[in-house]
Amino acid sequence: MKNVHLSLVLLFCGVTLHAQPSSSGKVFRAGAATSNISPKIGTSNNGNFQDVTIRSIHDETHARSIVLDDGQTKLAIVVSDLCMVSREIVDEAKRRASEVTKIPVANMMMSATHTHSAGTACAVFQSKPDQEYVRFLSERIADAVIRAHHNLAPARIGWGVGSEPSQVFNRRWRMKPGTPIINPFGKEDQVKMNPGIGNPNLLEPAGPTDPELPIISIQTADGRPLALLANYSLHYVGGNGPGEVSADYYGMFARRMKQLLASEDQDPAFVAIMSNGTSGNINNINFGGKAPDPAKPYERMRTVANVVAAEAFKVYQNIRYQDWVSLSSLQKEIALKVRKPTADEVARARDIISKSQKPVMTSPEEVYARETLDMKDYPDQVKLILQAFRIGDLAISAIPCEVFVEIGLDIKKRSPFKPTFSISLANGYNGYLPTPEHHKLGGYETWRAKSSYLELDASRQITASLFELFDTLKNANP
Repeated sequence: MKNVHLSLVLLFCGVTLHAQPSSSGKVFRAGAATSNISPKIGTSNNGNFQDVTIRSIHDETHARSIVLDDGQTKLAIVVSDLCMVSREIVDEAKRRASEVTKIPVANMMMSATHTHSAGTACAVFQSKPDQEYVRFLSERIADAVIRAHHNLAPARIGWGVGSEPSQVFNRRWRMKPGTPIINPFGKEDQVKMNPGIGNPNLLEPAGPTDPELPIISIQTADGRPLALLANYSLHYVGGNGPGEVSADYYGMFARRMKQLLASEDQDPAFVAIMSNGTSGNINNINFGGKAPDPAKPYERMRTVANVVAAEAFKVYQNIRYQDWVSLSSLQKEIALKVRKPTADEVARARDIISKSQKPVMTSPEEVYARETLDMKDYPDQVKLILQAFRIGDLAISAIPCEVFVEIGLDIKKRSPFKPTFSISLANGYNGYLPTPEHHKLGGYETWRAKSSYLELDASRQITASLFELFDTLKNANP
Protein backbone atom coordinates (compact mmCIF):
# COMPACT_ATOMS: atom_id res chain seq x y z
CA MET A 1 0.00 0.00 0.00
CA LYS A 2 1.62 3.25 -1.17
CA ASN A 3 2.54 5.84 1.46
CA VAL A 4 1.34 3.68 4.31
CA HIS A 5 3.43 3.18 7.42
CA LEU A 6 2.49 0.00 9.25
CA SER A 7 3.13 -0.98 12.82
CA LEU A 8 1.29 -4.22 13.51
CA VAL A 9 1.40 -6.82 16.20
CA LEU A 10 0.84 -10.21 14.59
CA LEU A 11 0.69 -12.24 17.79
CA PHE A 12 -2.81 -13.30 18.68
CA CYS A 13 -3.54 -14.02 22.28
CA GLY A 14 -6.77 -14.32 24.24
CA VAL A 15 -7.23 -11.88 27.11
CA THR A 16 -9.58 -12.01 30.03
CA LEU A 17 -12.02 -9.23 30.78
CA HIS A 18 -11.09 -9.06 34.44
CA ALA A 19 -7.87 -8.01 36.09
CA GLN A 20 -6.03 -11.31 36.37
CA PRO A 21 -2.39 -12.17 35.56
CA SER A 22 -1.93 -12.42 31.81
CA SER A 23 -1.86 -16.10 30.88
CA SER A 24 0.73 -15.35 28.19
CA GLY A 25 3.09 -13.68 30.63
CA LYS A 26 3.09 -10.52 28.51
CA VAL A 27 3.30 -7.16 30.25
CA PHE A 28 1.26 -4.14 29.25
CA ARG A 29 2.70 -0.78 30.26
CA ALA A 30 1.42 2.78 30.19
CA GLY A 31 2.62 6.22 31.16
CA ALA A 32 1.01 9.65 31.23
CA ALA A 33 2.19 13.22 31.66
CA THR A 34 1.38 16.86 30.98
CA SER A 35 3.47 19.73 29.68
CA ASN A 36 2.61 23.41 30.18
CA ILE A 37 2.08 25.22 26.86
CA SER A 38 0.67 28.55 28.09
CA PRO A 39 1.64 31.43 25.78
CA LYS A 40 3.31 34.69 26.72
CA ILE A 41 1.06 37.60 27.67
CA GLY A 42 1.02 40.09 24.82
CA THR A 43 1.05 37.46 22.06
CA SER A 44 -1.77 36.30 19.79
CA ASN A 45 -4.98 34.43 20.53
CA ASN A 46 -6.97 33.12 17.56
CA GLY A 47 -10.46 31.67 17.19
CA ASN A 48 -12.10 34.92 16.06
CA PHE A 49 -12.40 36.92 12.84
CA GLN A 50 -9.96 39.45 14.32
CA ASP A 51 -6.78 38.78 16.24
CA VAL A 52 -6.92 39.13 20.04
CA THR A 53 -3.98 40.13 22.22
CA ILE A 54 -3.52 37.97 25.32
CA ARG A 55 -3.85 40.05 28.49
CA SER A 56 -3.82 37.40 31.21
CA ILE A 57 -3.82 33.65 31.95
CA HIS A 58 -7.01 32.47 33.64
CA ASP A 59 -5.95 28.81 33.69
CA GLU A 60 -2.80 27.23 32.29
CA THR A 61 -2.98 25.37 29.01
CA HIS A 62 -1.30 21.99 28.58
CA ALA A 63 -0.27 19.22 26.22
CA ARG A 64 -1.59 16.02 27.79
CA SER A 65 -0.03 12.72 26.75
CA ILE A 66 -0.52 8.97 27.14
CA VAL A 67 2.01 6.36 25.97
CA LEU A 68 0.95 2.71 25.67
CA ASP A 69 3.28 -0.28 25.28
CA ASP A 70 2.26 -3.90 24.64
CA GLY A 71 5.85 -5.15 24.66
CA GLN A 72 6.32 -4.87 20.91
CA THR A 73 4.47 -1.72 19.83
CA LYS A 74 4.29 1.68 21.49
CA LEU A 75 1.62 4.29 20.76
CA ALA A 76 1.59 7.92 21.89
CA ILE A 77 -1.52 10.11 22.03
CA VAL A 78 -1.18 13.84 22.77
CA VAL A 79 -4.01 16.37 23.05
CA SER A 80 -3.02 20.03 23.37
CA ASP A 81 -5.07 22.98 24.58
CA LEU A 82 -4.99 24.88 21.29
CA CYS A 83 -7.63 26.04 18.83
CA MET A 84 -5.77 24.24 16.07
CA VAL A 85 -2.14 23.31 15.46
CA SER A 86 -0.13 23.33 12.24
CA ARG A 87 1.42 20.21 10.77
CA GLU A 88 4.84 21.87 10.94
CA ILE A 89 4.61 22.16 14.74
CA VAL A 90 3.51 18.57 15.33
CA ASP A 91 5.93 17.14 12.77
CA GLU A 92 8.82 18.75 14.63
CA ALA A 93 7.39 17.62 18.00
CA LYS A 94 7.13 14.06 16.71
CA ARG A 95 10.66 14.12 15.33
CA ARG A 96 12.10 15.25 18.64
CA ALA A 97 9.99 12.88 20.74
CA SER A 98 10.89 9.95 18.50
CA GLU A 99 14.58 10.80 18.70
CA VAL A 100 14.45 10.46 22.48
CA THR A 101 11.89 7.66 22.99
CA LYS A 102 12.43 5.66 19.76
CA ILE A 103 8.64 5.55 19.30
CA PRO A 104 8.07 5.67 15.51
CA VAL A 105 6.70 8.99 14.28
CA ALA A 106 3.83 7.12 12.60
CA ASN A 107 2.78 5.82 16.04
CA MET A 108 2.22 9.32 17.46
CA MET A 109 -1.17 11.01 17.27
CA MET A 110 -1.09 14.73 18.17
CA SER A 111 -4.22 16.88 18.18
CA ALA A 112 -5.71 20.17 19.41
CA THR A 113 -8.79 20.48 21.62
CA HIS A 114 -10.21 23.53 19.81
CA THR A 115 -10.38 25.87 22.76
CA HIS A 116 -10.86 29.36 21.32
CA SER A 117 -8.99 30.95 24.23
CA ALA A 118 -5.45 29.63 23.77
CA GLY A 119 -2.27 30.82 22.10
CA THR A 120 -2.21 30.98 18.31
CA ALA A 121 -0.54 27.95 16.75
CA CYS A 122 -1.88 28.26 13.21
CA ALA A 123 -2.49 31.23 10.89
CA VAL A 124 -6.27 31.57 10.51
CA PHE A 125 -8.23 34.70 9.58
CA GLN A 126 -6.27 37.70 10.90
CA SER A 127 -4.19 35.85 13.51
CA LYS A 128 -0.60 34.74 13.00
CA PRO A 129 1.47 32.67 15.43
CA ASP A 130 4.43 34.16 17.23
CA GLN A 131 7.47 32.27 15.92
CA GLU A 132 9.01 31.99 19.37
CA TYR A 133 5.77 30.34 20.54
CA VAL A 134 5.85 27.97 17.55
CA ARG A 135 9.28 26.72 18.59
CA PHE A 136 8.18 26.53 22.23
CA LEU A 137 5.13 24.44 21.30
CA SER A 138 7.14 21.89 19.32
CA GLU A 139 9.46 21.44 22.28
CA ARG A 140 6.78 21.27 24.94
CA ILE A 141 4.48 18.93 22.99
CA ALA A 142 7.46 16.63 22.46
CA ASP A 143 8.22 16.90 26.18
CA ALA A 144 4.73 15.58 26.98
CA VAL A 145 5.50 12.37 25.06
CA ILE A 146 9.00 12.05 26.50
CA ARG A 147 7.75 12.50 30.07
CA ALA A 148 4.89 10.02 29.57
CA HIS A 149 7.36 7.53 28.11
CA HIS A 150 9.62 8.03 31.12
CA ASN A 151 6.64 7.15 33.36
CA LEU A 152 5.93 3.80 31.66
CA ALA A 153 4.99 1.15 34.21
CA PRO A 154 2.92 -2.06 34.30
CA ALA A 155 -0.73 -1.15 33.81
CA ARG A 156 -4.15 -2.42 32.85
CA ILE A 157 -6.63 -0.90 30.42
CA GLY A 158 -10.35 -0.85 29.72
CA TRP A 159 -12.97 1.25 27.98
CA GLY A 160 -16.64 2.05 27.78
CA VAL A 161 -19.08 4.33 26.00
CA GLY A 162 -21.52 6.72 27.67
CA SER A 163 -24.03 9.19 26.29
CA GLU A 164 -24.62 12.84 27.16
CA PRO A 165 -27.10 14.39 24.70
CA SER A 166 -27.84 17.48 26.82
CA GLN A 167 -24.72 19.40 25.80
CA VAL A 168 -24.62 19.00 22.00
CA PHE A 169 -26.73 20.80 19.39
CA ASN A 170 -26.41 21.14 15.63
CA ARG A 171 -25.55 24.77 14.93
CA ARG A 172 -26.52 24.81 11.23
CA TRP A 173 -30.20 25.57 10.68
CA ARG A 174 -32.59 25.55 7.78
CA MET A 175 -34.69 28.69 7.81
CA LYS A 176 -38.30 29.25 6.76
CA PRO A 177 -38.87 29.70 3.01
CA GLY A 178 -38.20 33.25 1.93
CA THR A 179 -35.65 33.98 4.65
CA PRO A 180 -32.64 35.61 2.96
CA ILE A 181 -29.26 34.10 3.90
CA ILE A 182 -26.62 36.13 2.07
CA ASN A 183 -23.00 35.08 2.53
CA PRO A 184 -19.87 37.30 2.39
CA PHE A 185 -19.37 36.44 -1.28
CA GLY A 186 -22.70 38.02 -2.23
CA LYS A 187 -24.42 34.70 -2.83
CA GLU A 188 -27.30 33.01 -1.03
CA ASP A 189 -26.92 30.03 1.30
CA GLN A 190 -29.58 27.49 2.24
CA VAL A 191 -28.58 27.19 5.91
CA LYS A 192 -27.38 29.57 8.60
CA MET A 193 -24.86 28.88 11.34
CA ASN A 194 -25.73 30.18 14.82
CA PRO A 195 -29.04 31.76 13.72
CA GLY A 196 -29.89 33.08 17.18
CA ILE A 197 -32.02 31.70 19.98
CA GLY A 198 -35.70 32.36 19.43
CA ASN A 199 -35.25 33.48 15.82
CA PRO A 200 -38.81 33.43 14.38
CA ASN A 201 -37.49 32.19 11.03
CA LEU A 202 -35.99 28.96 12.42
CA LEU A 203 -37.22 25.83 10.66
CA GLU A 204 -35.09 22.86 11.73
CA PRO A 205 -31.47 21.81 12.36
CA ALA A 206 -29.66 20.83 9.16
CA GLY A 207 -28.12 17.70 10.69
CA PRO A 208 -27.85 15.35 13.69
CA THR A 209 -25.62 15.29 16.78
CA ASP A 210 -23.43 12.59 18.31
CA PRO A 211 -24.07 12.33 22.07
CA GLU A 212 -21.65 9.43 22.64
CA LEU A 213 -18.89 9.77 25.23
CA PRO A 214 -16.31 7.01 24.76
CA ILE A 215 -13.60 6.79 27.41
CA ILE A 216 -10.42 4.76 27.72
CA SER A 217 -9.30 4.22 31.30
CA ILE A 218 -5.82 3.15 32.34
CA GLN A 219 -4.91 2.02 35.84
CA THR A 220 -1.70 0.99 37.54
CA ALA A 221 -1.18 -2.72 38.10
CA ASP A 222 -2.59 -2.35 41.63
CA GLY A 223 -5.72 -0.50 40.43
CA ARG A 224 -4.92 3.18 40.99
CA PRO A 225 -6.10 5.65 38.29
CA LEU A 226 -3.27 6.47 35.88
CA ALA A 227 -4.93 8.14 32.87
CA LEU A 228 -8.27 8.62 31.15
CA LEU A 229 -8.91 9.62 27.54
CA ALA A 230 -12.41 10.86 26.68
CA ASN A 231 -13.89 11.94 23.35
CA TYR A 232 -16.92 14.19 22.86
CA SER A 233 -18.27 15.84 19.71
CA LEU A 234 -18.65 19.37 21.05
CA HIS A 235 -16.95 22.25 19.22
CA TYR A 236 -16.03 24.20 22.38
CA VAL A 237 -17.97 26.17 25.00
CA GLY A 238 -16.42 29.64 25.31
CA GLY A 239 -17.34 32.50 27.61
CA ASN A 240 -13.87 33.40 28.86
CA GLY A 241 -12.83 36.80 30.17
CA PRO A 242 -11.56 39.39 27.66
CA GLY A 243 -8.06 38.60 26.49
CA GLU A 244 -7.74 35.71 28.95
CA VAL A 245 -6.20 32.34 28.15
CA SER A 246 -8.18 29.26 29.15
CA ALA A 247 -8.25 25.58 28.27
CA ASP A 248 -12.07 25.88 28.12
CA TYR A 249 -14.21 22.96 29.28
CA TYR A 250 -11.50 20.52 28.17
CA GLY A 251 -9.20 21.64 31.00
CA MET A 252 -12.05 21.84 33.49
CA PHE A 253 -13.08 18.29 32.58
CA ALA A 254 -9.53 17.10 33.31
CA ARG A 255 -9.54 18.76 36.72
CA ARG A 256 -13.01 17.46 37.57
CA MET A 257 -12.04 13.88 36.73
CA LYS A 258 -9.10 14.18 39.12
CA GLN A 259 -11.51 15.23 41.84
CA LEU A 260 -13.99 12.45 41.10
CA LEU A 261 -11.28 9.79 41.10
CA ALA A 262 -9.63 11.18 44.24
CA SER A 263 -6.29 11.23 42.47
CA GLU A 264 -5.13 14.83 42.89
CA ASP A 265 -2.07 14.06 45.04
CA GLN A 266 -0.99 10.88 43.29
CA ASP A 267 2.59 10.28 42.11
CA PRO A 268 2.98 9.97 39.19
CA ALA A 269 0.09 12.34 38.59
CA PHE A 270 -3.16 11.06 37.11
CA VAL A 271 -3.82 12.60 33.68
CA ALA A 272 -7.32 13.08 32.29
CA ILE A 273 -7.76 14.14 28.67
CA MET A 274 -10.76 15.34 26.69
CA SER A 275 -10.27 15.06 22.92
CA ASN A 276 -12.46 16.69 20.29
CA GLY A 277 -14.67 14.30 18.35
CA THR A 278 -16.42 15.21 15.10
CA SER A 279 -17.92 18.56 16.07
CA GLY A 280 -17.49 20.74 12.98
CA ASN A 281 -21.20 21.58 12.96
CA ILE A 282 -21.98 21.05 16.66
CA ASN A 283 -21.98 23.49 19.57
CA ASN A 284 -23.46 23.98 23.02
CA ILE A 285 -26.34 26.33 22.14
CA ASN A 286 -29.92 25.12 21.81
CA PHE A 287 -31.24 27.59 19.25
CA GLY A 288 -34.63 25.93 19.31
CA GLY A 289 -35.02 26.43 23.07
CA LYS A 290 -35.40 29.41 25.33
CA ALA A 291 -32.60 31.86 26.01
CA PRO A 292 -30.54 30.86 29.08
CA ASP A 293 -29.94 33.22 31.95
CA PRO A 294 -26.85 35.45 31.54
CA ALA A 295 -23.71 33.62 32.66
CA LYS A 296 -20.55 34.94 34.26
CA PRO A 297 -17.25 34.24 32.52
CA TYR A 298 -16.28 30.53 32.71
CA GLU A 299 -19.64 29.56 34.23
CA ARG A 300 -20.92 27.69 31.16
CA MET A 301 -17.57 25.96 30.67
CA ARG A 302 -17.68 24.67 34.22
CA THR A 303 -21.28 23.48 33.88
CA VAL A 304 -20.53 21.52 30.70
CA ALA A 305 -17.34 20.05 32.19
CA ASN A 306 -19.17 18.89 35.31
CA VAL A 307 -22.06 17.34 33.36
CA VAL A 308 -19.78 15.49 30.94
CA ALA A 309 -17.42 14.40 33.73
CA ALA A 310 -20.36 12.98 35.67
CA GLU A 311 -21.28 10.78 32.70
CA ALA A 312 -17.65 9.75 32.23
CA PHE A 313 -17.47 8.82 35.91
CA LYS A 314 -20.62 6.71 35.56
CA VAL A 315 -19.04 4.82 32.64
CA TYR A 316 -15.82 4.48 34.61
CA GLN A 317 -17.63 2.59 37.40
CA ASN A 318 -18.48 -0.28 35.05
CA ILE A 319 -15.25 -0.69 33.09
CA ARG A 320 -13.70 -4.15 33.07
CA TYR A 321 -9.94 -4.06 32.73
CA GLN A 322 -7.53 -6.18 30.75
CA ASP A 323 -3.96 -6.81 31.84
CA TRP A 324 -2.71 -6.95 28.27
CA VAL A 325 -4.00 -5.89 24.86
CA SER A 326 -2.18 -5.76 21.55
CA LEU A 327 -1.55 -2.43 19.86
CA SER A 328 -1.14 -1.48 16.21
CA SER A 329 -1.27 1.59 14.02
CA LEU A 330 -1.47 2.60 10.39
CA GLN A 331 -0.75 5.94 8.78
CA LYS A 332 -1.42 7.18 5.27
CA GLU A 333 -0.64 10.47 3.56
CA ILE A 334 -3.10 11.59 0.88
CA ALA A 335 -3.20 14.61 -1.43
CA LEU A 336 -6.38 16.65 -1.82
CA LYS A 337 -7.20 19.54 -4.14
CA VAL A 338 -7.62 23.09 -2.87
CA ARG A 339 -10.68 25.23 -3.70
CA LYS A 340 -8.92 28.29 -5.08
CA PRO A 341 -10.65 31.53 -6.06
CA THR A 342 -11.35 32.42 -9.69
CA ALA A 343 -9.94 35.56 -11.34
CA ASP A 344 -13.32 37.29 -10.93
CA GLU A 345 -13.44 36.42 -7.23
CA VAL A 346 -9.93 37.78 -6.72
CA ALA A 347 -10.87 41.01 -8.52
CA ARG A 348 -13.96 41.42 -6.34
CA ALA A 349 -11.89 40.83 -3.19
CA ARG A 350 -9.30 43.43 -4.23
CA ASP A 351 -12.05 45.97 -4.78
CA ILE A 352 -13.50 45.33 -1.30
CA ILE A 353 -10.09 45.62 0.37
CA SER A 354 -9.24 48.83 -1.50
CA LYS A 355 -12.42 50.46 -0.26
CA SER A 356 -11.88 49.41 3.37
CA GLN A 357 -8.59 51.38 3.71
CA LYS A 358 -7.81 49.97 7.17
CA PRO A 359 -5.36 47.41 8.52
CA VAL A 360 -7.94 45.28 10.37
CA MET A 361 -10.91 43.88 8.49
CA THR A 362 -14.16 44.13 10.46
CA SER A 363 -17.15 43.11 8.32
CA PRO A 364 -17.57 39.51 7.12
CA GLU A 365 -17.32 40.76 3.54
CA GLU A 366 -13.94 42.37 4.27
CA VAL A 367 -12.64 39.42 6.26
CA TYR A 368 -13.42 36.96 3.49
CA ALA A 369 -12.07 39.30 0.83
CA ARG A 370 -8.72 39.16 2.62
CA GLU A 371 -9.01 35.37 2.91
CA THR A 372 -9.69 35.18 -0.82
CA LEU A 373 -6.51 37.09 -1.57
CA ASP A 374 -4.58 34.78 0.75
CA MET A 375 -6.08 31.69 -0.88
CA LYS A 376 -5.04 32.70 -4.41
CA ASP A 377 -1.45 31.88 -3.47
CA TYR A 378 -2.23 28.49 -1.92
CA PRO A 379 -0.86 25.36 -3.65
CA ASP A 380 -3.20 23.45 -5.95
CA GLN A 381 -2.98 20.43 -3.64
CA VAL A 382 -2.19 19.82 0.02
CA LYS A 383 -1.03 16.65 1.76
CA LEU A 384 -2.83 15.32 4.83
CA ILE A 385 -1.91 12.62 7.32
CA LEU A 386 -4.63 10.14 8.28
CA GLN A 387 -4.17 7.63 11.10
CA ALA A 388 -5.87 4.60 12.56
CA PHE A 389 -4.87 3.28 15.99
CA ARG A 390 -6.02 -0.09 17.33
CA ILE A 391 -6.06 -0.78 21.06
CA GLY A 392 -7.34 -4.33 21.48
CA ASP A 393 -10.82 -4.32 19.93
CA LEU A 394 -11.10 -0.52 20.05
CA ALA A 395 -10.08 1.80 17.20
CA ILE A 396 -9.38 5.52 16.90
CA SER A 397 -9.21 7.47 13.66
CA ALA A 398 -7.37 10.79 13.42
CA ILE A 399 -8.29 13.51 10.90
CA PRO A 400 -6.59 16.95 10.56
CA CYS A 401 -9.85 18.87 10.14
CA GLU A 402 -12.90 20.23 11.92
CA VAL A 403 -14.94 17.19 10.96
CA PHE A 404 -18.71 17.31 10.50
CA VAL A 405 -20.68 15.03 12.81
CA GLU A 406 -22.22 13.03 9.95
CA ILE A 407 -18.75 11.85 9.00
CA GLY A 408 -17.95 10.70 12.53
CA LEU A 409 -21.26 8.87 12.82
CA ASP A 410 -20.59 7.10 9.52
CA ILE A 411 -17.11 6.05 10.68
CA LYS A 412 -18.52 4.63 13.91
CA LYS A 413 -21.26 2.75 12.08
CA ARG A 414 -19.08 1.20 9.36
CA SER A 415 -15.89 0.53 11.31
CA PRO A 416 -15.02 -3.15 11.81
CA PHE A 417 -13.93 -2.27 15.36
CA LYS A 418 -16.35 -1.67 18.21
CA PRO A 419 -16.11 0.81 19.70
CA THR A 420 -14.55 3.31 17.30
CA PHE A 421 -14.23 7.05 17.70
CA SER A 422 -12.50 9.85 15.82
CA ILE A 423 -10.18 12.59 17.03
CA SER A 424 -10.39 15.77 14.96
CA LEU A 425 -7.76 18.48 14.50
CA ALA A 426 -5.09 15.77 14.60
CA ASN A 427 -1.62 15.89 13.04
CA GLY A 428 -2.16 19.30 11.45
CA TYR A 429 -4.94 21.62 10.38
CA ASN A 430 -6.73 21.60 7.03
CA GLY A 431 -9.91 23.50 7.87
CA TYR A 432 -13.50 22.35 8.07
CA LEU A 433 -14.53 19.02 6.59
CA PRO A 434 -18.19 19.21 5.50
CA THR A 435 -19.84 16.48 3.45
CA PRO A 436 -20.56 17.19 -0.24
CA GLU A 437 -24.21 17.53 0.71
CA HIS A 438 -23.40 20.27 3.21
CA HIS A 439 -21.25 22.07 0.65
CA LYS A 440 -24.38 22.35 -1.49
CA LEU A 441 -26.22 23.99 1.43
CA GLY A 442 -23.48 26.57 1.99
CA GLY A 443 -23.07 28.22 5.38
CA TYR A 444 -20.07 29.47 7.34
CA GLU A 445 -18.22 26.16 7.52
CA THR A 446 -18.16 25.89 3.71
CA TRP A 447 -17.00 29.46 2.96
CA ARG A 448 -13.62 29.34 1.26
CA ALA A 449 -10.88 30.60 3.59
CA LYS A 450 -7.84 29.29 5.44
CA SER A 451 -10.47 27.70 7.70
CA SER A 452 -12.23 25.86 4.83
CA TYR A 453 -10.53 25.08 1.54
CA LEU A 454 -10.44 21.36 0.74
CA GLU A 455 -12.14 20.08 -2.40
CA LEU A 456 -15.88 19.38 -2.26
CA ASP A 457 -15.39 15.60 -2.25
CA ALA A 458 -12.68 15.60 0.44
CA SER A 459 -14.75 13.87 3.12
CA ARG A 460 -15.47 10.87 0.90
CA GLN A 461 -11.81 10.45 0.02
CA ILE A 462 -10.79 10.74 3.66
CA THR A 463 -13.32 8.20 4.94
CA ALA A 464 -12.47 5.77 2.11
CA SER A 465 -8.81 5.93 3.15
CA LEU A 466 -9.68 5.44 6.82
CA PHE A 467 -11.79 2.37 6.11
CA GLU A 468 -8.92 0.99 4.08
CA LEU A 469 -6.68 1.42 7.12
CA PHE A 470 -9.26 -0.13 9.46
CA ASP A 471 -9.73 -3.14 7.17
CA THR A 472 -5.96 -3.70 7.03
CA LEU A 473 -5.73 -3.55 10.81
CA LYS A 474 -8.69 -5.92 11.15
CA ASN A 475 -7.33 -8.46 8.69
CA ALA A 476 -4.00 -8.49 10.52
CA ASN A 477 -5.78 -8.91 13.88
CA PRO A 478 -8.96 -10.97 13.23
